[in-house]
This record gives sequence, C-alpha cells and structure tokens, in this order.
Amino acid sequence: MIRSPLLLRICAFGLGLGLCIVTAGLLALWMERRSVDAVSTALTDTGITWASVSADGLQLFLDGTAPNEAAAFRASQRAATQVDADRIINRIEIARRDDLRPPRFSLDILRASDGIQVIGLVPAATGVDAINTTITELAQDGSVDNLIETADFAVPPAWEAALSYGLEALRRLPRSKITIYADRVEVQAIAESIAQQGEFMRMLGQNQPDGVTVYLDISAPRPVFTPFQLRFSITEEGQARLETCVADSEVAQRRIQAAAVAAGAQATPFCQVGLGAPSAQWGDAVVAAIAALADLGRGTVALSDTDVTLIAAAGTSQDDFDKVLGELDNALPALFSLQGALSQDSTNAANPEGPARLIATLDDEGQMRLRGRVPDGPVGRSVATYARALFGAERADIAMREVGDLPTGWAVRAMIGLEALSRLNEGTMTLEPEMLILRGRTGDAAMESELSRSLADALGQGAAFELRVSYLEALDPMAALPSPEECVARIDAIQADAKITFDPGSVEINESAAAILDQIATVLPDCRHVRMEIAGHTDSQGREEMNLNLSQSRADAVLNGLLARNVLVSNLVSQGYGESQPIAPNDTEEGREQNRRITFRLLSEASDDAALADAQVDDPRSAPIGNPRPRPDRTPDAAAPPPEQE
Repeated sequence: MIRSPLLLRICAFGLGLGLCIVTAGLLALWMERRSVDAVSTALTDTGITWASVSADGLQLFLDGTAPNEAAAFRASQRAATQVDADRIINRIEIARRDDLRPPRFSLDILRASDGIQVIGLVPAATGVDAINTTITELAQDGSVDNLIETADFAVPPAWEAALSYGLEALRRLPRSKITIYADRVEVQAIAESIAQQGEFMRMLGQNQPDGVTVYLDISAPRPVFTPFQLRFSITEEGQARLETCVADSEVAQRRIQAAAVAAGAQATPFCQVGLGAPSAQWGDAVVAAIAALADLGRGTVALSDTDVTLIAAAGTSQDDFDKVLGELDNALPALFSLQGALSQDSTNAANPEGPARLIATLDDEGQMRLRGRVPDGPVGRSVATYARALFGAERADIAMREVGDLPTGWAVRAMIGLEALSRLNEGTMTLEPEMLILRGRTGDAAMESELSRSLADALGQGAAFELRVSYLEALDPMAALPSPEECVARIDAIQADAKITFDPGSVEINESAAAILDQIATVLPDCRHVRMEIAGHTDSQGREEMNLNLSQSRADAVLNGLLARNVLVSNLVSQGYGESQPIAPNDTEEGREQNRRITFRLLSEASDDAALADAQVDDPRSAPIGNPRPRPDRTPDAAAPPPEQE
C-alpha cells in the first residue's frame, strides 16, 4: 500500500492540533478551578459565607445576596486580592430592606422661664399638632425651639398614653425636663419649696398610665428668705418663745436653738435653714440678741437682715434697759445696727371707759365673733367687710362700736390681726393702742414662725405684738402618720413570716416575692415622709464582686417592683452590699439562707445627703429616682464561679 507523504503530514498536524486544544482546555479548567477555590477560601476566611463564586474561562463571577452595600463592597474587594479585578464580574444583589426595624420614638422637652425647647422623633400617625399646640400655649411670649421629626412606622402600644401623661406633666411643672418614650416617661423638675415638692409628687403620682414606667426626680432647693428675720419674746409671765427663726446653716440653727432654750424656751424651738442671710455672722448676732433679752427679763428682740430691735416690756427700769442695750450694741457684729424701745403702759386711768380695744374670737368650728372699737365712717366699715371676706358672712358675728379718737393705723392693724387669726384652727386676736396680741392653737408646727414673720413684715420691724400660738398634735393632719421607726417596723413585720427571696442567681421577682411586695406597697403610701434604703444582701458563695452586683440588681428589682405597684419611690434608694454584712455564719445552709435577704432601713440625714451627692455622677436615665448610687461594673467574669450556689 502506497502512503502519500502529504496525507501523513496532514494527519500529524491534525493530531498535534487536537492535543493542543485538549491541553489548553484542561489548562483553562485547572485555572478556573484554582481561581474559584482561591477566591472562595478568601471569602470564607473573612466570614463572607453568603457569596458564591463561579468561573467561565478567565472571567470570575460573584453571586449572592449581601445584607447591605458595605458587605457587598467588602466581598468584591476581598476577591480582587486573589485575581485580577478586571476578571471579576460582580453580580451580587443587596437584600431588600422591607423588614426594617422601627426606630425608637422619643421626645425631649425642656421648659424654662424664657421658653421651651423640644426635640425628638414621633410616629407620623400621631403627628405633631397636639405637641405644638401645648408648647405654644405654655411658651406664651417666650421662645420655642421645635426640632420634632416624624417617621412613618406603626405607633407603639403605649406611646399615646405616655405622650399624654408627659404633656400633662409639662403643663403643671414650670421648670422641668420631660423625656417621653413608648414605655416610660422621665420627669425632672425643680420645686420652689419642700411643700411644693410634695404637691408635685402627689400630683404626678395620680393617674399614671398603664404599661408606662414613670421616673420622677423633683428637687427642692433651700428656701430663700427676704428679709432674713428672727423674733424672740419673753412674756410678762416669763414664757420664752422663739416666734420666728431662720438660720443660714445647720451649725447656726443649733446655736440659736440652744440660746433660746438657755433663755427659757421649754422645748427645742423650730428654726428653718434657708438662703439669704445678710452676713456670715448671723448666728453670732442672734445669739447675742437672745442673751440680751434674757438679761432684760421681759420684752421682744427682732432681727430683720442687719437691723436689730430690742423692745423692753412696760415697767422695765430705764437704767436696766440702757445697760442691756449698751452691752448688746458692743456684742453685735460690725454690720448690724441696733435700735431700742421701752414700751409704756397703755392703761389710761383718766378714761372711765378703759383703753381702746378690739377683740376677735375664732372657735374650733370656724365661727368668728368680733367686738370692740373701730374708726367711724368707711374706714371702720372696711374692717367688718374684710372680716366677712376672711371668715365668711355666715360665720362672722360682728358687733363693733364706731368712735373717732382711735390711734392712726388702727383699721390697718385690725385687718392684719384678723388675717393672722384666720390662719389658726382657733384663737383670739386682741388689738390695743400699743400692742397686738394673738393667741391660739394650730396643727401646723411651723405656723407660729410664719405668723411672726408675716406680722413683722406687715406691722413694721419695731411694732409691738405678742404671739402665744401653741401646736396641738391632734389638729395636725401629719400627726396620724406613722413615725419613721414605725414604718420600718411594719415592713419588718411583713417579712417576719415570709421574706423577699429570689431564685438562685436570678434578679427576677418571683411569685412569692411579688406577694410580699403587694403587702409592703400597702404600707409605703403612709411613709412617704420617711427616707429609707432598700438593701440587698447575699451569702458568701461565689466571687465577692459578682455577689455585690447581684445584690444591687435585686435591690433595684424590689425598687422597680414597688414603682410598678404605683408606689411613689422618691423617698427610697436601693443599695447592694453583697456578702459584706452577714447576719449568720456562711458555713451552713441555714446561715446562708438568712444572709440572702432584702431589708429596709432608715436613712439618716447625713447618709441621705451622701446618696444625693453620689446621684450626680449617674445618668438620670439609667434608673428610676430613688436609685442614685453608682453601681459597680456588672460585666460577668467568665472564670468566676456562679454566685450563691445553692
């Protein structure tokens, strides 16, 4: 058989070409697989598991659904570290955001004397009309900074109730900051006085919305007295009374009270600490003035800022008066000025009708009887009109004689005395030419001081008046409240049979603890005047730091549990002590059981002040009022044994 050389050459060429094609194909497949493996490994090593890699020749395809744009970019960048970026075809899709979580709606409102500032995010369905109407009404002529935005998401279940409560609190609190969330309302405000602070707390404690936690922080600064006044008197019978008293510090308060007792006062008198003292030596001046009156024996000494007035009773020897007045003048600090007056006997023996006198008597049922002399004409009739306005026309029995020879200012002094009498539960006001005498009983322990201050302001610092107002506990609405010791005793009695306990390692209120809290919640409304601490304690099982954290969390849980039961907790603080205060040995189960406890104890004034000082370092949003103390780090230690192993 004859073979053609040409055919052989063609066959050889074809065979070589086929081998090249097969080799190239295999090489391309090997390169594709190697690229896919390299990129896939790089993506997996960086946590990108949602992307897939495929190849077609030299082209490399990235597929998958990225959770966001940033994740898609990271995948593309990571793939480019393994192969040339020009070879990468990015087919990654971004996940749709149809399931976006709704934002946390909140509203911050700051109200001050010069206007209102409001910022926040509210549901579009709620709108801003009600908010704008309220803040515009309250701001009046003040400025309004409104930075409210809306978002079109579903309205949280309790948002409307929280918003309504927060706006109502804003209306009632002239200086306040209100923060409104869907599940809670935080109220911070400043009261003008302790009394107003209590009124705000009672008001805000009513009608709290269901499902909304209310945090209250109402502060009351020390009152400012203008002028700064004090009045001390010794009657003809030798009764010494500190009728009105203010002090610039607790030290001065104690010195003044001690001086009053040394001068004859029967019990520790009431003296209020406040701001506005004209001098740091106020206490020195008061002590010297009281001692001078004690040397004189009878009369009144009054201080109004730096003016000191010493009024000696009628019948005092002129020599004695001059001696005491001179000694007091030398004893007073340099800023204080002294005036003296020696009262004269008002009895006029030449007048057969006796001295001019007006007497008003108020009985315990509110009936007022007014007899005596008043100026003739419209001036005298104005006294009767004023009396009816004060006590009520149906309760006022008025029969007065109009005369024309009464001292100047008689009608004005009469109306001042009647107004003071109207503030007592029962008593008598007697007006004479040289003296206004007010006697009676009251259920307000501070009333005598307030009346003395108001009479001194209205009559003048040098005016002669005498107060004999006694405090009667039966008339005091606060007298029925339990004492601080009784409050703690009642709570201890509840826990005597079944104490508040928690499940091992838990800070949740269980069913048995909830039943005890229900009982304690019935006691606390009568004890809102008592500062108490909720103390958490553990046994010694576990690490000390973890036990401290656990005890704090349990004390917080009790505080919040009482708050959830509509108990006002402004008088309570929570504090964890861990294992530091055992009451029984920790080497037995019985002892450890006794040490795991929640107790209530009274807070002294000093510890109360320290707690309030510590509160300034806390974020006010971190806990309800009443839990001001800083907490230790709550980060668990993985190497630590569990606390309270039982």
